[in-house]
Amino acid sequence: MLSSIIRRPWAGVAVSGALLALSGCSSLSSGALSSPETLFGLLKPYRMEVVQGNVVTQEVMAQIQPGLGRNQVRDILGTPLLADIFHGDRWDYVFTIARQGIQPQQRRVSIFFKNDVVERFEADTLPSEREFVAAITREQKLKKPDPDLTAEQIAALPVPAKADTQATKVPQGAVRDYPPLEAGRP
Repeated sequence: MLSSIIRRPWAGVAVSGALLALSGCSSLSSGALSSPETLFGLLKPYRMEVVQGNVVTQEVMAQIQPGLGRNQVRDILGTPLLADIFHGDRWDYVFTIARQGIQPQQRRVSIFFKNDVVERFEADTLPSEREFVAAITREQKLKKPDPDLTAEQIAALPVPAKADTQATKVPQGAVRDYPPLEAGRP
């Protein structure tokens, strides 16, 4: 191969160019510019917000007590995300959320029935409603716009004329050139 590069100088340039390009790729992959979230550190792709399942909080779960029927549980928690035909006496409520700017969350609640009545339930640590809202809310940093005018320029602006509040106008109705409809009635 070395002899073919010596006989064809343009092939040597092509090989050295390919090696240079490959060495550049390796430096990009180890550097800060390659992140799975960005394209060369410049563009960030849009990620769709994904919310699945039923939101179950401490306040909602406090309503579930042993002895409730299936319809009552469905009214309180909604339709279960998982109702397995092999485990007909178990309903699983799973909630997942993935939003940009917040940590992905997943919670699970399992309701176990015996004779169509709640026997027991198992749940992950559930947040209160306030904690849940705080956990999914992204902080928005609003930048206060810089004023376009300096303090001297604002002071130099003309003061608007005061409106005359003494004279009040009497409202007028529509101008008619025909008699009103009520005039012809006895």
